Amino acid sequence: MVFFYLLKPYSLKCKVISVGNITWGGTGKTPLVEYIAELLKQKGRKIAILSRGYKRRPGVDRTQPGYHCAALGDEPYMLSRRFPDMPVLVGSDRVRAAKLAIAKYAVDTVVLDDGFQQWRLKKDLEIIAIDASNPFGSYHLIPRGILREPLSSLKRADIFVLTKGSDAAAKEDLKNYLSRINPRSDVVEAIYTPEGFYNVAQPDKRVDTESLRNKGAVLVSGVANPGGFEALAAGQGVRIGLCLRFPDHYHYSTQDLERIIRESRDKGIGTVITTEKDAAKLASCLCSPACCDMNFFFLRIELKIIKDEERFINRLLSLYSF
Repeated sequence: MVFFYLLKPYSLKCKVISVGNITWGGTGKTPLVEYIAELLKQKGRKIAILSRGYKRRPGVDRTQPGYHCAALGDEPYMLSRRFPDMPVLVGSDRVRAAKLAIAKYAVDTVVLDDGFQQWRLKKDLEIIAIDASNPFGSYHLIPRGILREPLSSLKRADIFVLTKGSDAAAKEDLKNYLSRINPRSDVVEAIYTPEGFYNVAQPDKRVDTESLRNKGAVLVSGVANPGGFEALAAGQGVRIGLCLRFPDHYHYSTQDLERIIRESRDKGIGTVITTEKDAAKLASCLCSPACCDMNFFFLRIELKIIKDEERFINRLLSLYSF
């Protein structure tokens, strides 16, 4: 890792905003990328999102159902659906992807999804998402703990966004800790809020939340923090009959779908609710006749900054003030 620090980062002819974390999974990077992309888009910036495309399948057959999701990766595909007029580029070489974004799409800003460990690009703003309910795990590096880098690496950050967690005293302690490590940084607080339920087969079709309230449902998720998704669904009045949890970034098979349907029917439940990230991967399996009497929905969430949002926005927009 010291080797990467010695490399001179490549300077692009555009602004580079990095959104990342110091721990493994589940801090809310992608919703934060969405928030930033939407904000800058409204301000008239031309943006591209760059992602590694974790667990994508570059060699997948283009005629295969769910090709685009498999080829991009679940999170980049979700971002591309959210922003159909915004380029979302995947690949391990972020310099190459950024050059392509500038040359082909004339962007003035690239946003790196999971960019904290990207050493090759010179960044204008380094934003770190931290799960306030479990910020650093056991304080050990992987594989003993969940840290991807030593905590001293947080000195590189410009902004910390605290996601999750409801203990105000613990958040205040965390803020003080971060300020001691990095006095020049800003620290803001954010939460996830449900934006609505949508039909998996018709992802632009919103479903009336009242129609699901107090209705039995099976929750299916392949995310790093399934408990958070399940709590949000329950908070919308959904009566949870069963939770089926799969590994993060899971690629569902027809056999998995058959299991979901079988266990749902065993509970006498005809409604399945999943995450937006999982929806596209499940959608490619829904052509089976076995699904004809089942309803598949996904819960779309969004990130909202609840403390010091104005400071966060001003820090972002200050990149373009000269």
